[in-house]
Parts: sequence; C-alpha cells; structure tokens
Amino acid sequence: MALTKVNRGGLNTGISDSSDATFLTVTSGEGATFAGTLAVTGVHTVGNNAIYTSDGSAVTQNAVQSLVKCWVKSANNASPNDSFNVASGTDNGTGDYSYTFTNGMSNVNYCTAGMNVDDQRRCQYRRSSATDHFRVRHWNEDGGYNDVDSCSMLSGDLA
Repeated sequence: MALTKVNRGGLNTGISDSSDATFLTVTSGEGATFAGTLAVTGVHTVGNNAIYTSDGSAVTQNAVQSLVKCWVKSANNASPNDSFNVASGTDNGTGDYSYTFTNGMSNVNYCTAGMNVDDQRRCQYRRSSATDHFRVRHWNEDGGYNDVDSCSMLSGDLA
C-alpha cells in the first residue's frame, strides 16, 4: 500500500499538475480498512463479492444480490412513466402488460412484487416470466381485468 503526497509541481512521474493531491494505491493482494467517512468520487465498480454489514452488525450480506434489478411505474397502460432496467412495455390487452428488460436476467427464478396505484380493490400478479421480460395482469375484485396505474419491481440475478 502506498500513500503519496504530490505537490502542485507534480513531482510524481506522469502527473503534470495534481493541485496538491494525495493518492492512495492498494493492490489486489492488499487490504485496507478505513475508519470514519470515506468519500468516493467518480465512477467505481462494485464487484459481485461486495458485502455489507447488517443494521444490527450481526450478519453480512452480498450487496449486489440484494439490489432491486428492475422497477417500472406505468399509468393505465404498459407505457412506462418511469423505470429502471426496462427497455419497453407492451399492452397485450386489458390489464395485461409485458415489460422487456434493458439488461436480461440470468434465469426465470426471480421475484416480482407489484401493486396497483388507486384506492380500489384491485390486484396484480405475475403472469409469466422469461430472461428478457416479465408479464403482469391486473384485475378487479369482481374478477374483471382492468387497465390501472401500476408499479412493479423485481429482484434476482442479472445475466
């Protein structure tokens, strides 16, 4: 592990003007523990082995596996108002919507959760799933299908 202080003159090779910066380099064979707040800027990749400690500090969990992989909010049709990892929506008929993933799932064993956004007694269920899309159906308490504002999200393994 190397901690290098570089003055404005750029004393390190390859750094022309660091504006009095400090650089910390940790190689893959080394580990680093930080106390306090670590401010990270820029784009950083979190590997699929990243873990976090539970709120009670009793267990650790895999950070990547616990993330929501897709969500969509649509209003009275399959056209997304807002979404994450949804490329498009398809209206298959009254209350029957399909959503295609931007990035596919590794298998069909993912979990979906959904709800209708109104004060009526309506339900949503996952009609089918594939690695490239999922399909939901909305119905009324009287058993009739209907077009409603809805939200869906899912967790599972991305391809």
